[in-house]
Amino acid sequence: MAASDIVVIFDFDKTIIDCDSDNWVVDELGATELFNQLLPTMPWNSLMDRMMKEQHSQGTTVEDIAAVLKRTPIHLQIIEAIKSVHALGCDLKIVSDANTFFIDTILEHHGLQECFSEINTNPGFVDEQGRLRIFPHHDFTKSSHGCDHPSCPPNMCKGIVIEKIQASLSMEDQKKTIIYLGDGLGDFCPSLKLGDGDYVMPRKDFPVWDLICKNRSLIKAQIYEWSDGEEFKSVLLRLISRIISIDGNNTNANIGQLYSVDCKLNTMALPATSGHDAFPQALPVLH
Repeated sequence: MAASDIVVIFDFDKTIIDCDSDNWVVDELGATELFNQLLPTMPWNSLMDRMMKEQHSQGTTVEDIAAVLKRTPIHLQIIEAIKSVHALGCDLKIVSDANTFFIDTILEHHGLQECFSEINTNPGFVDEQGRLRIFPHHDFTKSSHGCDHPSCPPNMCKGIVIEKIQASLSMEDQKKTIIYLGDGLGDFCPSLKLGDGDYVMPRKDFPVWDLICKNRSLIKAQIYEWSDGEEFKSVLLRLISRIISIDGNNTNANIGQLYSVDCKLNTMALPATSGHDAFPQALPVLH
């Protein structure tokens, strides 16, 4: 299989970046107390929009918010992994419950924006008054998004987004393989939508990992866990090399390219086609 036939779909908060972007901005702007006071009274997206209104009224500018976002913690090897996978020719997408302004600002700061062909998230934009506005991906005040899985918030079902991506991919001539990476409760529903030839990479000891462990029989995709930036990179790149190796066409060229984009760190040994320790083992079923 060619790298161009691999679609890698990432969650954003606590997957690409190592925090929740909403909480990070609120905390860094010194608004945590007000946020916690208002949290029980309104939906999350409405609360974030309200918090941006409060900050604007206090003189906080969009540039101030962007400066906070540029300090968001992100592991260097995750940045390198994304650039490497993009350089191979894989199609990269984001499905996130953050918002466009936060995601675009962080990706642009780290030189990653051009790596992604599609970003599905809550709309975030600057209005004519210079205030950052944040709205839900799905307007749940008008209708339900149609998924009743308890892990999906009312503003966004990532499973529905994945189904739309799958429908679009199915119209292409070449069959695509999906790799999905996530950490939160909302990443469980999309994991259920993946097929036998797909892969899911849950972050170990995070909510989606717990749900998958408890509901292993519901997951058709192969499961490979990761815990930090180093494992994010090594597992993802080794997994892609394995998928490429399944098809003998252009295998040497593709794997040679994988070596070339990663050789400077010399941290990844490509797996053999067999052998117990050659590749990270699939996630075990926990009791």
